[in-house]
Amino acid sequence: MRYDVTILTTRPGLGGQALGKLRDNLPAGKNQLLGCWSSDIGAMNRILLLHAIADEADLSATRARLANNENPFGVAEFLQTWSSDTYELLPFLDPIKPGAYGAFYEVRTYQVRPSGMPGTIEAWRGAVPERVKLSPMYGAMYSITGTVPRFLHIWPWPTLDTRHAVRAKAVEMGIWPPKGGPDRLLEMQVDIYVPAPFSPSR
Repeated sequence: MRYDVTILTTRPGLGGQALGKLRDNLPAGKNQLLGCWSSDIGAMNRILLLHAIADEADLSATRARLANNENPFGVAEFLQTWSSDTYELLPFLDPIKPGAYGAFYEVRTYQVRPSGMPGTIEAWRGAVPERVKLSPMYGAMYSITGTVPRFLHIWPWPTLDTRHAVRAKAVEMGIWPPKGGPDRLLEMQVDIYVPAPFSPSR
């Protein structure tokens, strides 16, 4: 399953106003909106949109229209930049579904060594079944457009205290991070997002 990850970077202090207009100006198409979140901790002034890709031709046409639009997403007056890339879900995971998962979404993005994705996928295949017994994972995927290979995974949390406690327990138990994972990474970024009022995942 493939997904479109779009990140809108707004001018400082204008993210809330952008969200207010975004709901009514999301591009219509065949691809399902799964979530819309705004950054709360980490890289600020960002809005993340996640779509499940049902029709890649429709996605390409949508991206082309947005790139040649004077008011992309209906929020040009608030925007600095925006980017859109395609990601492939890890092959052993079930497709992402919208739903009620938590008040906070931890988005972890890694730049992986050029040879690192096959080993990363296999390490995660072995580690995820035990890890998700402690808390659910929303999704994990790797980029096939833009800068590659990048690896993105998302974890929902009811509270940030829960996040801290579960992550500490997973490390203490020796089930996380996946074995050899850090050796395959070049860069990493961790951001905490909160759902927009209209987000299908919240």
